[in-house]
Amino acid sequence: MKIPESLGACADRLYELKAEKSAAQKVVEAIEAEETAIKNYIIDELPKSNASGIAGSKARVTVVTKPVPRATDWMEVYNFILRNDRFDLLQRRLSDAAVKEMWQDGQSVPGVEPFNVITVSINKV
Repeated sequence: MKIPESLGACADRLYELKAEKSAAQKVVEAIEAEETAIKNYIIDELPKSNASGIAGSKARVTVVTKPVPRATDWMEVYNFILRNDRFDLLQRRLSDAAVKEMWQDGQSVPGVEPFNVITVSINKV
């Protein structure tokens, strides 16, 4: 990897990289869409009684069912967390959009302060 010598050349290279990444992302999205379609087809078509799955010449697949948590009553969940001091049940991330909306309305969120992240914005000339 070589950084261009001038800042103008850096801007141009950054734009080129962004375009390359966008093109590559479209390819990845197409692959993911096909992958999802094939997985869904296998799930729908594999006989439910066939616990061993199905094999091709290169790979074997099985349909696996596993439990994942899904909240059905968030107030009950929040109350449980508060009563039992089980904040580990939550992921620690604020909703940027919700906090920004409150700030725009002149409201503050206790324990939250703005943190400036420095980024680079790029636009075609």
